[in-house]
Order: sequence, then structure tokens, then C-alpha cells
Amino acid sequence: MASILDEYEDSLSRSAVLQPGCPSVAIPHSGYVNAQLEKEVPIFTKQRIDFTPSDRITSLVVSCNQLCLSLGKDILLRIDLGKANEPNHVELGRKDDSKVHKMFLDPTGSHLLIALSSTEVLYMNRNGQKVRPLARWKGQLVESVGWNKALGTESSTGPILVGTAQGQIFEAELSASEGGLFGPAPDLYFRPLYVLNEEGGPAPVCSLEAERGPDGRGFVIATTRQRLFQFIGRAAAEGTEAQGFSGLFAAYTDHPPPFREFPSNLGYSELAFYVPKLRSAPRAFAWMMGDGVLYGSLDCGRPDSLLSEERVWEYPEGVGPGASPPLAIVLTQFHFLLLLVDRVEAVCTLTGQVVLRDHFLEKFGPLKHMVKDSSTGQLWAYTERAVFRYHVQRESRDVWRTYLDMNRFDLAKEYCRERPDCLDTVLAREADFCFRQRRYLESAHCYAQTQSYFEEIALKFLEARQEEALAEFLQRKLASLKPGERTQATLLTTWLTELYLSRLGALQGDPEALNLYRETRERFRTFLSSPRHKEWLFASRASIHELLASHGDMEHMVYFAVIMQDYERVVAYHCQHEAYEEALAVLAGHRDPQLFYKFSPILIRHIPCQLVDAWIEMGSRLDARQLIPALVNYSQGGEAQQVSQAIRYMEFCVNVLGETEQAIHNYLLSLYARGQPASLLAYLEQAGASPHRVHYDLKYALRLCAEHGHHRACVHVYKVLELYEEAVDLALQVDMDLAMQCADLPEEDEELRKKLWLKIARHVVQEEEDVQTAMACLASCPLLKIEDVLPFFPDFVTIDHFKEAICSSLKAYNQHIQELQKEMEEATASAQRIRRDLQELRGRYGTVEPQDKCATCDFPLLNRPFYLFLCGHMFHADCLLQAVRPGLPAYKQARLEELQRKLGAAPPPAKGSARAKEAEGGVAAGGPSREQLKADLDELVAAECVYCGELMIRSIDRPFIDPQRYEEEYLSWL
Repeated sequence: MASILDEYEDSLSRSAVLQPGCPSVAIPHSGYVNAQLEKEVPIFTKQRIDFTPSDRITSLVVSCNQLCLSLGKDILLRIDLGKANEPNHVELGRKDDSKVHKMFLDPTGSHLLIALSSTEVLYMNRNGQKVRPLARWKGQLVESVGWNKALGTESSTGPILVGTAQGQIFEAELSASEGGLFGPAPDLYFRPLYVLNEEGGPAPVCSLEAERGPDGRGFVIATTRQRLFQFIGRAAAEGTEAQGFSGLFAAYTDHPPPFREFPSNLGYSELAFYVPKLRSAPRAFAWMMGDGVLYGSLDCGRPDSLLSEERVWEYPEGVGPGASPPLAIVLTQFHFLLLLVDRVEAVCTLTGQVVLRDHFLEKFGPLKHMVKDSSTGQLWAYTERAVFRYHVQRESRDVWRTYLDMNRFDLAKEYCRERPDCLDTVLAREADFCFRQRRYLESAHCYAQTQSYFEEIALKFLEARQEEALAEFLQRKLASLKPGERTQATLLTTWLTELYLSRLGALQGDPEALNLYRETRERFRTFLSSPRHKEWLFASRASIHELLASHGDMEHMVYFAVIMQDYERVVAYHCQHEAYEEALAVLAGHRDPQLFYKFSPILIRHIPCQLVDAWIEMGSRLDARQLIPALVNYSQGGEAQQVSQAIRYMEFCVNVLGETEQAIHNYLLSLYARGQPASLLAYLEQAGASPHRVHYDLKYALRLCAEHGHHRACVHVYKVLELYEEAVDLALQVDMDLAMQCADLPEEDEELRKKLWLKIARHVVQEEEDVQTAMACLASCPLLKIEDVLPFFPDFVTIDHFKEAICSSLKAYNQHIQELQKEMEEATASAQRIRRDLQELRGRYGTVEPQDKCATCDFPLLNRPFYLFLCGHMFHADCLLQAVRPGLPAYKQARLEELQRKLGAAPPPAKGSARAKEAEGGVAAGGPSREQLKADLDELVAAECVYCGELMIRSIDRPFIDPQRYEEEYLSWL
């Protein structure tokens, strides 16, 4: 048994190159480099399968990677190409002289039909191991089968069509179920549908193809030797009982179906479809008949005919009925391959030119047939002694050239979209073609996408006087620039601006070209405002403004400045043309503080009220200090309206914005002093009387008020400066009441108040010579006495004027003396009570019981030295020390530690009076005695009860639990 080694990789050394290629290095003017360092793989590559059949090959079919061959008359060889080393041999079991006429394999590779010359048909499933005869098919020589691609599965074919040599078309269905001896037959049914006639009689059905359209319609194409029939109708829906083709053919019972007929005759014909992928709709067809190959597209959406764009390609030289007739045809995406006895010829379906002639050696014998596996795209050809396989690789690689030569540029671009060098060639050819056809705008669009020399293209449009197309070309070139190409962008934007301006200048003033002028102006504005060009326009704005100015196009200069947000130029333009309100509108719309600062000195002279309104609307975005120069220049005229506008804005800054800058308040003071004196004093009073809280300069305000003679305002400033004497002196010149108010201001300095009131009294007596007023003044100030005022009166004044004042003064002195006597008596009585209490304290004592306990540790009190307080609390000495220590200041804590250290170092008291006295004398000579140390310690620790004294009051904010021990205490309660 011969072995099969059909892997393509293992046989590259035996492959035949069917399309010559050559290495090349090309540097086109477009800038692309196309370097092919290795020989390019041809489109069609033939490979002979390393296989020696045991008998002659009579038939071969392949589908879905399943290959079936019939050898001799009794052997069937099945090969799964995924497992090529495991072929399956099946004997047909034929003892008669019948031989295999044809074999048919469905698109899934599961159902195999073997038509015998004895008009018998055998069936075999891919999963089965034996051949089963189809009893209902007996007596029919099967020539073609139309598989059901929509309903066919691995277990069932669904309704299929069968064409016979007698011209009959049958409908059948096969099932792969394996029954027993009495089980169901594989052929579920087999019934006739239609008979094809040719020249008055039935003709063999050479080919059958069935398809289903997207709208549910069914299509059947059947061919005889000279005719191609189309059957179109509503197909039965999936899932219904009647899923077959009977309804479709029933529509043609009374009238024949449409057909195409060609007179020449090969004695047979063959139909091939191109399917892009498995189970998808076919795209194209090729019908091999006597006159040549009818090629066209398949459109399932057409109502009357499935075929479209039909053309007949004549057979190449030496091929045809009278010479070497073609035996078979297969169709790829862009070629159909004709099988002849000794060679294979491939013809391009776009041009009809032969692109391949592949001759076979005589030792293999004549070629028998050629088939295509739609699932893999591989082509298979065979002789009686050999099998060959063709690989199709990158079939569309050079299709763009063909479409380019046919001027079908859209298709050419579609097939070279991923090859920039080829796409550039197509675009350049399309641009030249459109230029010759005077379709200049389309040409400019294509030229802009190419890498052709910029200067050449620009000169072409200039020579043809096509400024509009040139502008289109420049715009598209500008849009394709990279961010770093600033020089090119500046050139293009400037050139485009010049073109538009020249065009507008030529059209302006021509009434007949008014519409064209408007269209051009709109395009120009679109160009200027295009977001795509904004970056380049902004970079070239200086040169564009110069161009606009040179053409005198102020309208577009303003328009461009607005787009570029160059509002300074816009406002300056309006100011130059005295359009101040338009300038202010631009400022208010843009709200740029710097522009306000720059143009306010100009605008305030012409539209002060509107400008101040705009300032107020800007609010805190404006710095009022930078607007003061404009206000100063404006208000120097001294007119009431000018000053009022300045005051209005300054008041807004102070009262609404809450400005605290001294310069603003000083300027407002100066405006009040010059224009609104009535508001000056109100402003000063509102600012307050604290020198640290006012926002104006007090000295400047004093000088300003004095300069303009505003005395009341000066008095207020003096009061703020706390210069009360100056305030009183100036107030006496204005108003007596004002002077009295100023004299009462130093409330804490009675001596100064008395001095100020004496000034007022002297002024009243000496300047006004009014005794009654002087007496009223004396009554107003309780600090003044009659004796203080008497020296101011002249000698001629009689005492009658002071009688009441003198009497009141004497009464006051008498009352004061009585109060002092009463206080002395109360002090004497209080001293006597204190002496009596001290005598009583000397005899006071407390009693301690044996069961009494320390108030802190709750242990018996008499176990250790203790303290007893008058409040009744009792503490051990050491417990009291621990309780008092934390509440003492740092210096007292240090003193406490020092006393404890000295007390511990002092010697204990000696027994016996003589020795005690000696010891005391010795301690006294070297430092304080032990008794003195204990007294100091008692004074520091036991000065007051720790629970009832000041120490407890000071500890009121201390937490009951120490924060450092809080967590421990908290956990102990859980």
C-alpha cells in the first residue's frame, strides 16, 4: 500500500514556481522604498503529492479537508488531510463490469455519493465504514448534485437536487443513520421536479448549484451543454415540513425558466462558483461552455436574475472545441483555471489574459479533472497515476495594477490600502486623470494625498489658472502636516490667505459675482476659524495680519483677531475708528483685566458711565489700584460728572468689594474733599475711630481736610490720632458741643479730661465772656470745681454769679468728709473682730478616734504621722504629700523636693535636754533646724485641705482618669 505525505511544508523542495518573480530595489519620487531582498512567493504554487496509487485513479473529490479517491473499479480511498498518514480503504464490493462514473462530496465533507456507470448510486458517510446502495436512485445516471448549504449537516444532507444524464432534476434527501437489516434506507425520498430541454429534447444536467438569498428566496442554476437556466422563487422556511425545492420549480410548470444559450458545443459544460468562506454566499461564477467562459457576479438581491456584470472570455489560443478542449474549470477570487489534457492555464477574470501555463510531464499521463476545496481554497488536479495540489497565496497582490490600468481607482485603492507605495502611485494616477478631465477639485484632493513634489503640483494649478483647486490642494496639505513642520505650515497658511484675499478683491464690487463673493468669503472664514488649522494660523498670525492690512480688509482682520483671541488688536481697531462702545463690548465679552487696564484711559474720556458699569460688572477680577491712573487723568477736569463717576467706582470698591488698600481709600478721600464734602465726614465716621482699623492714611487725611478747610473732618482725624488737645482747640472754632464731645474722649485719663474741660471753660469765659455758659460747662464736667474756673473770670465779675456753684462745692466737700469718717469707724470695728477671732483660734482643737481613717488611702489614721484640718479631713503625711504634689507649680515642686532632701539629711533629735540643746545649736550653726524644715514643709503641704482648698478648685478641669491609663482602666471594666 502506497503512503501519502501531503504536507506542504515537507515538500517545498519539490514545488514548481508557476509565476516568475525577481528581486528589486526601487526608490520612487514619492519617497517610499520598496525593497524585496528575497524572491517573492508566486500566486499559484504546484505540489505533487508523494503518492503511488495501487490502481488507476478514476475519480477524485475534496471538501472541508476530506479527500476521496476511487481506484480502479472497486476501491475507495478516504483521507482526512489533517491526519494524512491514516488513510481509510473501503472496497465497493462490485463484481460486475460497472465502473465509477462520478463522485460527489457535500460542503461539510460528510456525505459521499458514488455514481456508477451501471446507473446505480452508492452512499457513504464520513463516520461510516461501508457503502450503502440507494435503491430509489437506481436507473439514473447522475451527472450533477446541488447540495443544500443552508440545511446540510453531518448527519443529514437536507433536501438536495440531483441532475441526470436524461435531463431530469430530482429532489432527494439522505440520512447517515445506520439501520439494521430492516432499518431505514439512507435515501429518505427521491422525487422528480423538472426536466431540462435543449434543442427540442432533454439534455444532460451538467451542473447544479442551489443557493438561498438573505430575504428567504431560493436560487437554482442548472446548466446543460449549451444552456444556463435560472430558477428563482420563494424557498420553504427552515423548520417547516416542506423545506424542499418543489415550490420553487412548481412556478415554472407552465413556462420555461430564463436561460442563456450559446451555439457552440463541447458536448459538456461545467459551472464554478467563488465562495469567500465556507457557508457564505458566492460572489462570482464561471461557466465553461463551447464559446468560452461566461464570467460574472452573483447578486442574490436582484429580483429577476441572479447573474450580473456578465462577460464572455474567449478561450486562450490553442484551447477550444476545435483544438484542445478544456476538461474542467475552477474559480478563485481573480482567476479561473482551465484544465486541459497536458496543462493548466490560469486566466485573469479582470483582463482575460493568461497569467499561468503549467505543463505536466507525459510520464504522469493525461489530466483527468480538477476540483477546489472551498474551505481551504486549495486546488486539486489528478491523472490516472498522480495527484497534484495548488496553493493560492496573496492572489490580490497585483490586482491594484489591473484596476489602475482600467482607471477603476476606487478598487485599486481598496486592494493596495496597506501598501503605501502602491497607494501613492494609484493616487497620483487618479490625480493626473482628474486633471486631464478638468475635474480640478477632485484632482487637488488626490494630489494632496500623494508624495508628489509640491512645487510641480502647485505650478500645474497655477498654469491652469485654477486658484480654487490650488487653495483646496494647499488646505489639504496643511491639514496633513506634522506638529514639527512649522515652516511649511507658515508658508501654506500665508499662501492660502493671499489666494483668498486676491479672490475676494477680484470679486468685490462686481454685482454679477455677488453670490460667488459670498461663497468665497464664507470659505475664507471657514478656513480662518477651522479648529484643524488653528495651531498653524496662530503661529502665523503676525504675517496674516500684515496681509490683511496690506489688502485693506479690516473686516476680516477684526474677524481673524477675534478667532485668534487677539482682543487687544480688535479693541485698538475700534478705538482708532472711534467706535468706543464696540470696543467696550469686546472688553466686556472677553473680560481680560489687562485689556481693561490698557484701554481704560482712552474709553473713560468718551464713555465714562458705561466704562464704570463694566468695571463694576467685572467686580473683583479688576485691581482697582491699576485703574486709579485712568480715574486721576479723567477727574483732573474737575467737572462734577467726572468726579461723580470716579467716586461711584471707588465707593463700589470700598463698600461692596471691601477693598482695604490704602491707596484706594486715600484717593476716595481726595475725591470726597474735592467733589462731595458732605460725604467726607460720613465716610470718616463710618471708618471708625481706631487708628489701627482705618484703611486710609491719617496724616494724609488730616492734611487734605485742612487744605480744603473741612474743620469737622479735621477734628475727627485728630480724635482718631488721639490728639485730643488739638481736636478741642479746632472744635472750639467750629462748635461748642463738638468740643465738649472731644473733651470727654480720654475716659481713662482724668487729668487730661480736666485739662480739656479747662480749655473749654477758658474759651467760654475769655473769648465769649459768657458766665452762664461757663456755669453750664462747669455743671457738665464733674471734674471741674468752682475754684478751677474762678481764675479765668475778670475782676469785675460779682460773686452773685458763683453763689450757687460755691454752695454746691461746699456741700460736696462736707459730704466727702462724712464718708471718710464712716469708713474709718468701719475699719476700726473690723480690726477688733479680727483680734477676737485670733484669740479664739489659739484654744481650738480636734479629736481623732482610733477608728478614723485616712481620706486618701482609707487605712487607719494613727498608724503613721498625719494631718488634721479644721474642715474635718484627715490625711497621712505621705498620702497628703502625694495628693498635693501634682497640683503645685513647678517651682513649689522643686522647693518641696529640696525640703524633703534636707529633712532626710538632718540628724534625728537627741534624747536629753542638754544634748538636745547642743544638737539644736549645732544645726542652727550649720543651717536651719529640723523643726524649721518641718515647719516649712507643713506650710507648703498643709497650708490648706487638699479637698476643700484652692487646689481642688484649680483641678476642676482635670479628668478623673489619667489619659495615659484610660485604655487600661477601660479594659478593666469589660
